[in-house]
Amino acid sequence: MRTFSPKKFLLYLIKFLFVMGLLTGCRESLPKIAVLDPQIGLAGDLLTIRGSNFGTDRNESYVTIAGTPPTTSSYISWKDDEIRVKVPEFGNAGLVYVHRGTKSSNPLLFANRATMPVPVQGSEPDSAPQISSIDPLSGVIGTLITIQGSNFGSSRENSGVFFSWDAESSPAAPAGINPPDYVEASDTEYGYELWSEREIRLRIPDGAISGNVEVRTPKGNSRPVYLEISGKPGTKTFKDKRSYTFSYMVDLQIDQAASPNNLYIWMPQPVVSASQRNIRILSRNTEPFVENYRGAALFQFINVQPQTKLGISQSCVAEVYAVETTIKNPSTVKLNTPSPVGSVYILPSGIIPSDNPELKAKAAEIIGKERDPYAKAQKIYTWLVSTAGIQTAPLTGGAMEALEEKRADSYRASLLFCALARAAGIPSIPVAGILVNRQMETTRHYWDEFWLDGFGWVPADPALGAGAAPQDFNLRDDRAKYYFGNLDNQRITFTRGECYLSQMSPRGRTALRTREYSLQNLWEEAAGGLESYSSLWSNVTITGMYAE
Repeated sequence: MRTFSPKKFLLYLIKFLFVMGLLTGCRESLPKIAVLDPQIGLAGDLLTIRGSNFGTDRNESYVTIAGTPPTTSSYISWKDDEIRVKVPEFGNAGLVYVHRGTKSSNPLLFANRATMPVPVQGSEPDSAPQISSIDPLSGVIGTLITIQGSNFGSSRENSGVFFSWDAESSPAAPAGINPPDYVEASDTEYGYELWSEREIRLRIPDGAISGNVEVRTPKGNSRPVYLEISGKPGTKTFKDKRSYTFSYMVDLQIDQAASPNNLYIWMPQPVVSASQRNIRILSRNTEPFVENYRGAALFQFINVQPQTKLGISQSCVAEVYAVETTIKNPSTVKLNTPSPVGSVYILPSGIIPSDNPELKAKAAEIIGKERDPYAKAQKIYTWLVSTAGIQTAPLTGGAMEALEEKRADSYRASLLFCALARAAGIPSIPVAGILVNRQMETTRHYWDEFWLDGFGWVPADPALGAGAAPQDFNLRDDRAKYYFGNLDNQRITFTRGECYLSQMSPRGRTALRTREYSLQNLWEEAAGGLESYSSLWSNVTITGMYAE
């Protein structure tokens, strides 16, 4: 029988413990986040991160929130299963990671309370908002007003202020009295300046008419207060309502992937405006991670497996109105009132090179000595329609290529109009969406809106003004005149202006999509071990149409 001496046994024991220590070190567990408390907050709030394997001391470990590490003094406590830290300044939303050495935890989303609302459930009898005063009680579109009262909530979240809005009734509609509908203060116009429990400061939105104003919160609606819209330099009429039901989807094929990984999809949502209203989601095959992220629904797929297929499909309904504007006296329209719209929407961007010397020279040549903003915009539109060579066949490139080649499709024409208008000091935005022809077929399309102080947004569609319409589209005989200041109801709008979305992961890999029905910078993002996948986005399909 073989035996071991105590000395030899001790030697084997030491070797065994040494090997086990090495193996344990190699298999050191990754930090893991289980819960964020709260999931929605503001800069300076105390965030509690619960999970495991954070380490008993912070040492060189740290947290990032939307890619931003808090300062050393922001850490309140650090335990192996709980971290308490003050939230640094961050964007609308972002991922939270715990970093220990070279290892990083799984991510969880933390959202900005002001822009990522969580509905409050239930209501109490005395919790509905109350308006005590509005100052001033009259003004033009864009006027800054102050609402005093109570129970507004400490932040806007999913609350809003709604102004009277009305559309011209169809001659075929039954006789009767229809109460005015409402239009909300618009983020596109930087409508909300302050929201607190007792005071709201905001601007009268495009499309508002004289009538009642209401504050609406999850706990109820205020009693309406009358506000007069006075001194408008012209009229804007919404008419010929047309309701569309439509669907669109994206199919995803995962090729190579290893855990952990994330796939994010930003699906465009039809935009709410004075002329496109009452949008509802009829069906979805999967619920979004975030319902409304700057106008897009954000979907997240976690730890997708190789050789699998995924998909997102969505069906919606929207009411679209034709818009007709009349400026009584263009010389009364001045751009001399400081406002966010006037400050932001004259700036150049990546696709709107309004600061290009060649383009600025062309804008100056077109407008000549004209000083009225409405007349300036009309001259730019007329020049585009008559000399820009606008066609239906799609082209590559943008505003500068259109200017240099004197050829444009609707995309090029829209960006060139916007760039020339901004170069001339006129706030303007490109608009993206689809046109719908008589056969209910859709085509991607781009047009513009420009801003007049005291009046609001004025539409312009250079491509249709030049007759560059898809086959079987109901194009008017007076198209060149009509499509400056007016717009038909044969379209669905997805973005008004450029839509800038933030990446969910600082190291995420994004897919670039241009000349789509939405002018958004992000559509897809792969993070972690997702190495290869393919995507196929469908066209927007009209499934039903009803005209009044």
